[in-house]
Amino acid sequence: METPDLIVIGAGAAGLMCAMTAANRGRRVLIIERSNKPGKKILMSGGGRCNFTNLHVAPDRFLSSNPHFCKSALSRYTQWDFISLVEKHGIEYFEKETVNGLSGQLFCRQSSKLILSMLMEECRQAGVEIMLNCEIEAVVHSSAEWANSASTVGAVSASGPGFYLKTSLGNFSCESLVVAAGGLSVPSLGGSGIGYELAESFGLRLLPRSAGLVPFTFTDSMHAMCERLSGVSIESVLFNDRQSFREDILFTHRGLSGPAALQLSSYWSPGESINASLLPDQNVMEFLLNWKQQHPKTLLRTHLDHLIPRKLVLELENLWWPELAETALAEWPNVWLEAIAQKLESWTLKPAGTEGYRTAEVTLGGVDTRDLSSKTMESTTPGLFFIGEVVDVTGHLGGFNFQWAWSSAYAAGQSV
Repeated sequence: METPDLIVIGAGAAGLMCAMTAANRGRRVLIIERSNKPGKKILMSGGGRCNFTNLHVAPDRFLSSNPHFCKSALSRYTQWDFISLVEKHGIEYFEKETVNGLSGQLFCRQSSKLILSMLMEECRQAGVEIMLNCEIEAVVHSSAEWANSASTVGAVSASGPGFYLKTSLGNFSCESLVVAAGGLSVPSLGGSGIGYELAESFGLRLLPRSAGLVPFTFTDSMHAMCERLSGVSIESVLFNDRQSFREDILFTHRGLSGPAALQLSSYWSPGESINASLLPDQNVMEFLLNWKQQHPKTLLRTHLDHLIPRKLVLELENLWWPELAETALAEWPNVWLEAIAQKLESWTLKPAGTEGYRTAEVTLGGVDTRDLSSKTMESTTPGLFFIGEVVDVTGHLGGFNFQWAWSSAYAAGQSV
């Protein structure tokens, strides 16, 4: 192609959306992608069905050091706008149901490949060019820097303002540069730190990064219990001092996963404890006293079996009341029942850590929003934009991170 007006680094959800938006405005757009195919995280998301947005998008579903930053972009390109695009392409979708009713999470009825195909087709029609297997080696902002760089032998000529890129597939220049390189999560799908490195090289501030929406891990006896319970799930309220989520938790051979655990991981810091309420709808002490009165000759596990998976009941019995395991409820002191009730309402767990970026769905932190325009995503360096996961905006589980990708990309695509 001719020298592009715009280069987008990253062919993921945000990069493709930004490219097609800008190209539809008549901009010449080149996408550079380090991986061997575009949209890898799109393809694997939602169990292969892509949870592409949520009906209940709202700013309070996002984490950021500046909770107001996301409002402008989310209001200018909403979930309804993306749903219209999906419907325009004839893609069937459905709203996932949960134990509490409809969740607002929208999935493809068939395959996530349809979302990627939709974005690729929009890019094709708009004339976007995509280069795969292309590694960024250097980026500078002025012709003087370019001319003085020892790494630009055989480079494109540089005259005037703009961005100059050295890559594994050659050298390029452009007026505007959009960084949609994603975060550190799931490196096997192309996640890397290039976006943060570029931000830092241009003097932007970075906030500490950590794995988000990621399973918890445990050590010692709790790890052994999780191994024995691997595959068991239960609806619960998982909470700490900052946040609370009522969804399923899933025991794994490494620790605790499931929607509630993934959600709370974004609000957890190493060394902290978390709590699980295993019977969130019950006044547990009242139930236990009623059982004792109405079924005095039965065992506690017999009643809990109806409310909690049996394998978990047996583990809790061994953990909390082994000496009374074979004792009829009539012989239980009320103070012991009260202690068990408190544990069922607030089981304190102390994770050793998380599974880290290897399985994390998102990266928390990133490019400081103080150095970006909330309306355009342009940074303090004119013509340089950051969108999607690389920015310090992280959504809850359930399609919110895809919506941030679409919205932030659209904001930048309308401005470059």
